Amino acid sequence: MAEAANTTWGAPGSLPGSAKTLPPADDAYLREALKHYPASIYPAACRFRQTGNTQHLPAIVRGIIERHVPPDLRARLKDVGDDLRLAEDLGLDSLTMMEVVALTEDVFRVSISSEELGRLRTLGDLRQLLTCKLCGLPGPASKTSQTGGWD
Repeated sequence: MAEAANTTWGAPGSLPGSAKTLPPADDAYLREALKHYPASIYPAACRFRQTGNTQHLPAIVRGIIERHVPPDLRARLKDVGDDLRLAEDLGLDSLTMMEVVALTEDVFRVSISSEELGRLRTLGDLRQLLTCKLCGLPGPASKTSQTGGWD
């Protein structure tokens, strides 16, 4: 999928069918942070910020990941399952994962520790960690039997 700056978002903070808008500073921050990401992320991030509903999490995570996956591997993100491995299947190295996590922290307003980052092996691990954080639950337990990743 080609990267494109989003210029068709409409009025700041507005979403089709949504009466609630984001504060201007929040909207401006999201627009700037997500300008080089797939167009689907901005509306999903706005809806998440407006509602706090975790149903928007998969679209946001997929879009963030998609931006960092080499073009020849992006097809693997179609109809993706939670067992898709971030390093082995998508070619994401530790530096790229730090970039992914930094933006994810900003969009979702959560903090992911280095230890938690080190345990992320699959797309499902990332989704589960974010869901736990967003719902105020303890994060997933360490997966000591798993191999791979960025250790």
